Amino acid sequence: MASSFTTYFEEAILNHVFGKASYTAPTMYAGLSTALPGRDASGLAEPSGANGYARVSTSASNWNSAVDSGTAGLTDNHDAITFPEATGSWGTVYYGCLFDNLTTGHLLAYFLLDTPTAITTGNTPRFNAGDFNLTLT
Repeated sequence: MASSFTTYFEEAILNHVFGKASYTAPTMYAGLSTALPGRDASGLAEPSGANGYARVSTSASNWNSAVDSGTAGLTDNHDAITFPEATGSWGTVYYGCLFDNLTTGHLLAYFLLDTPTAITTGNTPRFNAGDFNLTLT
């Protein structure tokens, strides 16, 4: 799965590393997109019309450290990430996303799913452990 960090997140991390600004890791929220979000988040298309869609809160313990993942520059989810059950169509989901806020905030990163998935009534989307991959390249 190809992944990308957004310009916002890259600049925040670089400014922090080089002492230009402080950055405190936020609570991370997993989300979905039906279109390519883009590095500036302008193409982000989270499932619309509600239908039970909501971002899912994660904590640091839900993620493997880059060293533990077995692949240089990669981190992935240690625990499953399960979304609420769909109460209507969410459309076809192509991307997993990571945000710094439950409903607003910034898109931090995204990755292309191996298989696009049409989410319909009664589906409960889920990333099994190791399926939500983010890579620095």
